[in-house]
Amino acid sequence: MCVRLTVLGGCGAWPAAGQACSGFLVEHDGFRLLIDCGYATIPRLLERMAAHELDAVFISHGHPDHCADLNPLLRARALGDYPAAPLPVYTVPAALDAVLALDRPGMLADAYLLNEFTPGSALRIGPFGCQTWLLPHWLPNAGLRLTADDLVIAYTGDTGPSEDISELGKDADLLVAEATFVGHVPEDSRGYLSSARDAGRQATAAGAQRLLLTHLWPGTDHDAARADAADHYAGEVAVAAAGLAVDLP
Repeated sequence: MCVRLTVLGGCGAWPAAGQACSGFLVEHDGFRLLIDCGYATIPRLLERMAAHELDAVFISHGHPDHCADLNPLLRARALGDYPAAPLPVYTVPAALDAVLALDRPGMLADAYLLNEFTPGSALRIGPFGCQTWLLPHWLPNAGLRLTADDLVIAYTGDTGPSEDISELGKDADLLVAEATFVGHVPEDSRGYLSSARDAGRQATAAGAQRLLLTHLWPGTDHDAARADAADHYAGEVAVAAAGLAVDLP
């Protein structure tokens, strides 16, 4: 049975017109997992399903372009017409403190079950085996290797170049990789963010079958980003834009 990844958004920092920030819906064997839920992702999720139909959420780190829309998601589950069981939410410690404090105390308490983990931990989320890595960013960021029926999706979250990505993405069917910039990373972001060129090199080192560039700065030329990655990676390269669906295998 295939695994489907649908891009809800792939912008870094803020959502470009008609787009959204980081958010990926992964479906397998009837289970629906949301990976990150940045600005403007939840309206796109609700085009595909009701809020109570989502099974779990994984959030890589606490920057709002990766987690801000957890608030409307939980409001929809807590205040909507259909009762929903608490939503399992997996993230690194303290990443969601600000988002979960947006409403009055207790308002959303029954809408979620918070599962905090230390990056490096192995998890089980529904039908998915999950291995996490601590990858370099300004906040603790958990890269994720998601496995189901011998299919592998690897997701870096936000990260600077790291040798650990070779292990995270080893022989992955799809590597979803941070690629904020085309060409060089500005000096003030080096070590914390990556370029499409970096993503191409890392996909090659990992032996990933396909590469999906994400977290592009709004206004970035997608063709230029693909070309930058393709200079260093011989496989298929795509850019995460809202609505793109990838079926594996």
